[in-house]
Amino acid sequence: MPVSQTIGNSPPQPAVVALDVGGTFVKWLVADRTGVLRRGTTPTRAADGPERSFGVVLDTVDTALAALPSTHTPVGIGLAVPGTVDERRGVCVYSENLGWRELPVVERVLRHTGLPVGFGHDVRSAATAEWRLGAGRGIADQVYVSVGTGLAAALLLDGRLVVSGGYAGEIGHGGTLEGEPCTCGGRGCAETVASAAAIARRYTASTGIPVDGARDVLARAREGDAVAHRVWEDAVEVLGSVVADLIRVTGVARIVIGGGLVHAGEALLTPLRDRVRERLTVHPTAHILPAVLGGAAGSWGAALLGWEAADIDLDPILTAYADAVRTRSEPGAAE
Repeated sequence: MPVSQTIGNSPPQPAVVALDVGGTFVKWLVADRTGVLRRGTTPTRAADGPERSFGVVLDTVDTALAALPSTHTPVGIGLAVPGTVDERRGVCVYSENLGWRELPVVERVLRHTGLPVGFGHDVRSAATAEWRLGAGRGIADQVYVSVGTGLAAALLLDGRLVVSGGYAGEIGHGGTLEGEPCTCGGRGCAETVASAAAIARRYTASTGIPVDGARDVLARAREGDAVAHRVWEDAVEVLGSVVADLIRVTGVARIVIGGGLVHAGEALLTPLRDRVRERLTVHPTAHILPAVLGGAAGSWGAALLGWEAADIDLDPILTAYADAVRTRSEPGAAE
């Protein structure tokens, strides 16, 4: 842990370490009450097993703490992880991408650092950041849909996140009986068609041509590749059905689309709005918006978890971060 020093008569400023843990990379940042101080990315090494990947998390925490300027002192750690997450117990119940089962994340990080630990689901953390800082700011009822390696949602109803023991928002799995086998054990799950990973995988399976992710498939579709066009349209069709179901069940009109696929812009959002509109009748008119924080939403949600764990007043921090979002697209983006 870095040693903070007092400059003149000024005490060291508080800062938090935030980690957004993914199946491929851990995105980390150190933030004070105005924005980013340091940031970085580390391979998760999930293929090496659950203990190794969690070891990477602890090593990354150490790296971030060591990067803290001497003018600042750490007051909390925020962690956002994928899978089924029980925030109340501080446990990752199951993470398919990381191989974690009943892992007491908060207990182990607290023991490792001695600092308060805020812990949450990656999509719910991203949703919190968008609600407090970005596209959903000030809206009490909204749904955040993350379309990336996987497909998941976070529901904010009456200003409160719906958690249900960590199972709420698992829209990428279940619901069908036929189709491509899914890693969850089901068949034809939305994630097998509508996730960014599925788009790339399905194109390669149909053509034998390796591609550099969903963005490559979209580029080929724009150039007239019929297979790429079909794969992209299939994904939008399934995603539209899922989003329409969310609106029908919850009555929520504000839908924020995040995750890596949101960078496709209107190539995704315009047809998605059309597919959702076709499926609704007496329901509220859908307002489908791109996430303002993009791929950084999970990291910023984790930072907010760190501040909350440190029991520091969030109001001035939220004001400073929101101002930064409006001027630079995300807090500390120019640094």
